Amino acid sequence: MSLSCVHSGALHGVDALPVEVEVNARDRGDLKITMVGLPDAAVRESVDRVMTAIHNCGYSMPYHPITINLAPADLRKEGPSFDLPIAVGIISLVESNGDFPEDALEKCAIVGELALDGRIRPVKGILPLTIEAKNQGRKAILVPKDNAVEASIIDGIYVYGVSDLREAVELLQGEKNVAPENLDREAFFNSQRKYSIDFSDVKGQLHVKRALEVAMAGSHNLLMYGPPGTGKSMLAKRLATILPTMAETEAIQTTKIHSVAGMIDSKNSFIATRPFRAPHHTISDAGLLGGTGNPTPGEVSLAHNGILFLDELPEFRRSTLEVMRQPLEDGYVTISRAAGKFTFPSRFMLVAAMNPCPCGYLGDPKRACNCSPVHIERYRQRISGPLLDRIDLHVEVPSVDYKELRSESGGETSEVVRGRVEEAREIQLNRFATEDETLTNASMPSRLVMRYCKLDYPSESMLERAMDSLNFSARAYDRILKVSRTLADLEGSFDIKVEHVMEAIQYRNLDRNIF
Repeated sequence: MSLSCVHSGALHGVDALPVEVEVNARDRGDLKITMVGLPDAAVRESVDRVMTAIHNCGYSMPYHPITINLAPADLRKEGPSFDLPIAVGIISLVESNGDFPEDALEKCAIVGELALDGRIRPVKGILPLTIEAKNQGRKAILVPKDNAVEASIIDGIYVYGVSDLREAVELLQGEKNVAPENLDREAFFNSQRKYSIDFSDVKGQLHVKRALEVAMAGSHNLLMYGPPGTGKSMLAKRLATILPTMAETEAIQTTKIHSVAGMIDSKNSFIATRPFRAPHHTISDAGLLGGTGNPTPGEVSLAHNGILFLDELPEFRRSTLEVMRQPLEDGYVTISRAAGKFTFPSRFMLVAAMNPCPCGYLGDPKRACNCSPVHIERYRQRISGPLLDRIDLHVEVPSVDYKELRSESGGETSEVVRGRVEEAREIQLNRFATEDETLTNASMPSRLVMRYCKLDYPSESMLERAMDSLNFSARAYDRILKVSRTLADLEGSFDIKVEHVMEAIQYRNLDRNIF
């Protein structure tokens, strides 16, 4: 046989595309290996790794010219994951070693990086590569041993984890019996759902916890402000524990993103809890949205189906904060590069925290603020009005007194609060069952706000007075209605009542210029 074809795949954003590794050997001429099909430097260097691994595993070396084509030719190939399929393709052409059963290479996909001694190293993006192999009708996929658990999350395809090149070849030849990865998916999924922290760890701050529950119930963006050390970060880290438990489809989608970003390993092979991402305020635009030559997911995508926490919000560059406006509205990020256009999902909840002034003690009853009005105003102006309008709830987090800190109980557990949040979310799922892309109150477009956020006369009068006296924007008006709808859902009320509107107005503190 002078031509072999091995099936593999290449990452494109958070998805994978099929790639055929074609290896052709000529019967005359000196040994020369040519690789075509838009390989990057890592792929071109694979020739030396592959040939050394073949030799060190005891296989015969080719002596004539070899051409390796990575098809389709117009798709850029990156990374070392093509090492193993290239090695298998070359070995299949060497007469003394190429006894592969008919259709052995046709029925499976192969992915893996080779060490010089033939060991197979893990690669990133195994989950989307496995999904694509299944979509292409492959019955099995050969992956590095350390990636096997991650790949076996996908049902309907046999996953074989192999440790070295010889094991992979002998498996394909039928000389070695390697059992496919056998994963109890339901038990594994449930085992990954545990949190090591709980909402009851936070003492006091009952009104803040109420606001956080409202935010999680309707998927509303949230801003906490208060002096340093009042528990803003501690509360934020526990928000994921009161969000509804992730469905399996959400978990797979989230794991795909982390897999492409290279954040999945043999110890953490599945993301079954809501992600919590807290980037430092020095992060770049590309780090937040995703970027570089071949774009990888940024923090807004790594927080998909979870929470993006921005601590010390005014310390972030204003330009960096402004680029979040599009993913906050659309739920995805689109990045255009020379390599193509990449779309990353980014449906997250934004939770931010800030001090009331540069020193942090404006309004604190125990410590004096030494900031001038000019410094305070300049500090606040680092957050633009359009971004602030997109944050539904503004909540003050005051200092906690000694008695609350010493109390034995921190209040309700995450499980109790999560139960109420899930009930409110279930109401919203039923309400928006016939709508596209609308799953929560926070994501309601204007036409649905008009339909589902109708007010009675007392509520309408209350909101009208608030709009006139507090100078709320039109976007703030929509946010108040959406939060009011969530408050009614938490109470199990079909109608929005005046007390719901009053509480929602109280959560627009920063619009009222209270600093």
